[in-house]
Amino acid sequence: MKNLAGKVVALTGAGSGIGRALALQLAEKKCHLALADIDETGLEETVSLISASNLKVTQQVLDVSDKAAVFKWADAVQRDHGKVNVVINNAGVALSGTVAGLSLEEYEWIMDINFWGTVYGSKAFLPLLEQSGSGHIVNISSVFGLTAQPLMSGYNASKYAVRGFTESLRQDLELTDANVSATCVHPGGIKTNIAKHSKVNASVAEATGNSANDAVNQFEKLFFNTPESAAKVIIKGVEKNRRRVLIGPDARVFDFLARAFPAGYQRLFTFAVKSRRQAH
Repeated sequence: MKNLAGKVVALTGAGSGIGRALALQLAEKKCHLALADIDETGLEETVSLISASNLKVTQQVLDVSDKAAVFKWADAVQRDHGKVNVVINNAGVALSGTVAGLSLEEYEWIMDINFWGTVYGSKAFLPLLEQSGSGHIVNISSVFGLTAQPLMSGYNASKYAVRGFTESLRQDLELTDANVSATCVHPGGIKTNIAKHSKVNASVAEATGNSANDAVNQFEKLFFNTPESAAKVIIKGVEKNRRRVLIGPDARVFDFLARAFPAGYQRLFTFAVKSRRQAH
């Protein structure tokens, strides 16, 4: 994967944010693209921004939590492009609320998209990547896959699961001398639509004294990085076959805290949330 020119990349969540930035930068590297997103309008906007006329670009409206649909899409990509070299499982959602307040259905919703969507994408494309002769799987976790946060148990669970799955996948591929590799990505706060599209349970207001809108606004204040900078780092991680990619200074800080203070960091984050509640 040192040279991505001419490679076929399948990418979910391509309708906005990191996904759109990845699509545009991969097009600049002369990659053929199979783009998917649940948002048809956003997906079409991304495709319209890709100006390179000599590239093959296909698009599919896709709910990554639908197992049959993901496998059907993988077959369509193989048929339309003739091969697949890279799959980037980027689609994801956010959820906040206390464990007591969140319903089982809400936990199932986020795990179906963030975790099972990643598993489906990895499983559906793995044999196709092997057939291509040289393949790479990129799964997007989060800084919430490095440290746990108050009120984020659902999101934390899904992103820790993506991390564990991808790290084990990488070891499996090495153990079996496969011609496919895998990278786990941990973005810090990225200026995307994920906060606006997140689900905020009523228990957040009860625990913090803030409304759902206030919670989203506070969440967005933590976003330091742009989708364009994130996409650049992810692509470089693929080219260098990195096991893990940290995006942004906040990701490096969270990684340090988890390593240096594996128990103490939890008290720090809880104190920070309590402090904001008292200030409010």
